[in-house]
Amino acid sequence: MEKNAVISALGALAQDTRLDAFRLLVHHEPEGLAAGEVAKALDVPQNTMSVHLATLARAGLIRSERRSRIINYRADLDQLKVLTLFLVKDCCGGKAELCEPLIAELNPCC
Repeated sequence: MEKNAVISALGALAQDTRLDAFRLLVHHEPEGLAAGEVAKALDVPQNTMSVHLATLARAGLIRSERRSRIINYRADLDQLKVLTLFLVKDCCGGKAELCEPLIAELNPCC
């Protein structure tokens, strides 16, 4: 992942509502949620949520799929993986035992 893409992704997540929306969409994988459902769950006006979702999409963190009149959003878990790996790639100077607690925290995930 290029540094500019990382900065874009982290910048998109560096806002309260967008971070909450992204985490909500991650939680609802693989089905995703309609934009209106995201707005309702976070108690944000739909037009405001649309702007936030567009920012996350431009950063490559979420994808949208039109279903008739409804736009369904899903977290892009592949992009999340690439971003996470970029951040921890050289973790602890190659001393794997120092990274084990981090990996252990991620392991029970799914």
